[in-house]
Amino acid sequence: MIYLDHAATTAVDKRVLQKMLPYFCEHYGNPGSGHRMGHEAATAVYNSRKQLASAIGCDANEIFFTSGGSESDTWALESMAYSFASKGRHIITSSIEHPAILQTCHFLAKQGYEITFIDPDEGGFISAERIEKAIRNDTILVSIMSANNEIGTIQPLAEIGKVCRSKKVFFHTDAVQAFGHMKMDVNSMKIDMLSASSHKFYGPKGVGFLYISSRIQDKLLMASSNVMPLIHGGGQEMGLRSGTENVPGIVGMGEAAELATRNMQTESEYLQELSGFLLDKLETEFKISINGSMENRLPGNLNVSFEGLNGEKLRILLDMKGICVSNGSACKEGQNTSSHVLKAIGKTDAMAKGAIRFSLGRENTRQDIIEVINTLKNVMEEL
Repeated sequence: MIYLDHAATTAVDKRVLQKMLPYFCEHYGNPGSGHRMGHEAATAVYNSRKQLASAIGCDANEIFFTSGGSESDTWALESMAYSFASKGRHIITSSIEHPAILQTCHFLAKQGYEITFIDPDEGGFISAERIEKAIRNDTILVSIMSANNEIGTIQPLAEIGKVCRSKKVFFHTDAVQAFGHMKMDVNSMKIDMLSASSHKFYGPKGVGFLYISSRIQDKLLMASSNVMPLIHGGGQEMGLRSGTENVPGIVGMGEAAELATRNMQTESEYLQELSGFLLDKLETEFKISINGSMENRLPGNLNVSFEGLNGEKLRILLDMKGICVSNGSACKEGQNTSSHVLKAIGKTDAMAKGAIRFSLGRENTRQDIIEVINTLKNVMEEL
């Protein structure tokens, strides 16, 4: 099996797993308990907060644990919308966001909020200038993803953050695809809230975090006094998200973040070289078009359309040969609908339906790429 779908999920790094194992059967205390085993668990949770905070340049008390990216995105948008409704009901996002953002915005729209969806250019970029023009007196939040999950385009976060700060509008970024794969500094980028998910950077599934800047925490908590918490219960996560902490998952996420941060430069260079090798082979052997710009793109992401072919059939045939790729977001796989991202950057329906996303990971090799190209040649004959 050759796995080239790391944008959908990654394997848990064995070093991460080793860190997690003791918290299942040995150090299994509840972090809220007052005895020694409870203190051990609480310390492990706090240490993970510090690891995650270090990765984005914030304080540990600005990290809030969740079940993953979708929960973090939903929590960020809904908490801001409900807490600051008295200031305004206008939210700005882009048309190429992950469904967790888009569906939450559609939900809020039904409750009287006005959503502005900004379209990208043909490379998938959302400019700070367009954000600035869209901001109004009643705008309370801008939410733009750090890097697109389908085409890998990295957005100009620092420029967008500067505009939002100058206009006194809060800035949230869905960094699920980017965290652990590109350098992020929430202070220099002027990010107020950031979502991330462990399983995208070789950590366990079912755990993520939401960064909430201390700059807005007091305002959020004060404004939220009449707003329901995300989950009622024992008051964990400053009373905003109750429930016993997923200690093994949190420990694993912290370790995965530390490993990703430590090895980011080396891994990025390796994946850029490997994806370049794949692109060269594809362009030599097949008639393809690249989706998205090759500049400012996540390392390891390569989204191409095979002209005149059905991408879903191609994916299925490759799967039968032991090669895992995708047609786009895993959240919409198999729904027989064209990618909203590819349509937004101007691709025709035929080109969108002929798309394949190759997302490479740290365990992939040049030999994997050669085998994929040879398999593609055989599969093309079947198609």
